[in-house]
Amino acid sequence: MSEKILQCPVCSKANFSPFLDVKDFFLTQEVFSIQQCVSCGFRFVNPRPDNEEIDRYYQSTEYISHDAEKSDLISRIYRMARKISIHGKYAIVNFYCQKGQILDIGCGTGEFLRYCHSKGFEVKGIEPNEKARTYARITNAINVSEKLVSLSAMHGSFTCITMWHVLEHIHDLNDLIVEVKKLLSPGGVFIVAVPNSNSWDAIHYGKYWAAYDVPRHLYHFTKDTVLKLASNHDLEVRKIHPQRLDAYYVSMLSEKYKTGKVSYINFLMNGFWSNIQARKHNTGHSSLIFVLSAKNT
Repeated sequence: MSEKILQCPVCSKANFSPFLDVKDFFLTQEVFSIQQCVSCGFRFVNPRPDNEEIDRYYQSTEYISHDAEKSDLISRIYRMARKISIHGKYAIVNFYCQKGQILDIGCGTGEFLRYCHSKGFEVKGIEPNEKARTYARITNAINVSEKLVSLSAMHGSFTCITMWHVLEHIHDLNDLIVEVKKLLSPGGVFIVAVPNSNSWDAIHYGKYWAAYDVPRHLYHFTKDTVLKLASNHDLEVRKIHPQRLDAYYVSMLSEKYKTGKVSYINFLMNGFWSNIQARKHNTGHSSLIFVLSAKNT
């Protein structure tokens, strides 16, 4: 069933305006409405599939983040970019965290956690997708659970909790952040990467911007709305890092959605230009990484 959001998840106000109607180019071709909170500017799919209905929007062999075996061009490019980005992600984690336990929520097939484990971290993952979870356990030897609630006995255990492009998928946004704070050890960091719907490539591609990915992406963050959400939960932002490679990958998919084919010249030029514009303006890169920690720790 569909459910309608009556209060903004960030500021709790109830006055929304239309933002954009976007097609699910990836799977169903259905059109979903994105609304924007008049008070704080937060953007979200409304109405949206509920927790049970949303599963069918992930049921595809084309869902790359859960499939480590596909050999088509886009899948191979994705895996190559992921391999490069894993090193960048680890560098951020290693800078802010002492060696200890890392929890990756939405860990997929577990490549990031495997790399962290090879560097001396204890690792644990959460992954609701059964196929990805099984691959992580068997192939990458990662301890992965299905749901976050299974870790209630581990409150205060994790020096670092990461969510790489996962927060936008979570129905119970505020409940999750409350639980993350309980799981963090004193002084621990919460590292969150999300697409930035104020980026140059988002504005350039409009309804074809691949990072809208409706309805799997329930929320469409900006730098300001992440800062507001963090403040609501007494989290301070220690640093914001760009994910520059995302501008190229998102532009590649957006070109495919817009024209029906991948124009290598266009996506490379637009990815490059998006990163250039992010340096000039305060709207930020195609994707942003927020390093958060609880205040007064």
